[in-house]
Amino acid sequence: MTDATAPILAPGKVTVLILVPNAEDKITRCLDSVTWADDIFCIIDTKTTDGSEAIVRQYTEHVVTHQYENAAAQRNWALPQVTTEWTLVLDADEWVSDALRDRARDIIATPDGPHGYNIKRYSYFFGRLIRHCGWHRDYNLRLFRTAEGRYLDKKVHSRVVVEGAVGTIDDVMYHDTYNTFEEYFTTFHRFTSWGAEDAFQRGKRATLLDLTFRPALRFVKMYILRQGFRDGYHGAVLCGLAACSVFTKYAKLWHLARLESENSRNNRDVS
Repeated sequence: MTDATAPILAPGKVTVLILVPNAEDKITRCLDSVTWADDIFCIIDTKTTDGSEAIVRQYTEHVVTHQYENAAAQRNWALPQVTTEWTLVLDADEWVSDALRDRARDIIATPDGPHGYNIKRYSYFFGRLIRHCGWHRDYNLRLFRTAEGRYLDKKVHSRVVVEGAVGTIDDVMYHDTYNTFEEYFTTFHRFTSWGAEDAFQRGKRATLLDLTFRPALRFVKMYILRQGFRDGYHGAVLCGLAACSVFTKYAKLWHLARLESENSRNNRDVS
C-alpha cells in the first residue's frame, strides 16, 4: 500500500479511528478508553441525531461528518487523512481494556515488528458477556501501520488487508453488541441485504441447500460444537438468531436472482 508520493506519517504515534452513528449510550465508554492516543479521529454519520456528536467533541477536535455508505467505504475514505504511523480502528460500541492499551503503546513505540495485529475481542449480548458460541475465539485486525492497510470493497463484514506480517494480541478489546431486539433487527436487515448483494455480485446464487442446510449447520456449530448451550438463554437466543440471519441472507439472495430473471424476461417480451 506504500506510495512514494504519500505524506510522511508521524512515527511512533497512533490515531484511533471511530465511526459514529447514533451511539449516545455507548460512545463515552469507547472514548474514555482511548484518551491516551495521539489523535482521535471521529467520522460522524450524516444521519446521527441523538447527541453523539456533542459527546465526541468533548474528547477531540478531529471530527468530520461524512455520508455513510458502509463501514469499509467510510474507513477507506478516512485512512488517507490519518497523519500518524499507526491506526487503531474501533466501533462506537467497543472499548479498549487497560491491558490492551499498555500492549498497544509498547507496539507503537517499537520501530520494528509486524505491520498489523489481530486483537482478541470479547462481546456482550443483551447485557451478558458471551463466553462460548465461537465468540470467544473472535480476533479482528484493528491495529496496523496506516500506510499498509486498506479495507476490502465489501458492504458487510469487510476486513482490513495489510501488506506485511501480521501479529496477534491476546489482550482484550470489548464489544457491546445489542441490548434490544430493535437494535438487533435494524442491523439484521441491513447486513443480510448487504451480504446477499455482495454474494450476488460475486456470481453466487442460492440453492435449496443454502436455504435449509446452512442455517441448521450454523445453529449446530454455534450451539453444540462451540458450546453455546453453556451461555444459557442468551446462548440459545444468540445461536437461533444467527441461524435466522443465515437463512434470511440466502432468501434475499434467492429473491435477487428472481428479480434478475423477471427483468430479463420482461426485457425480452418488450423487444
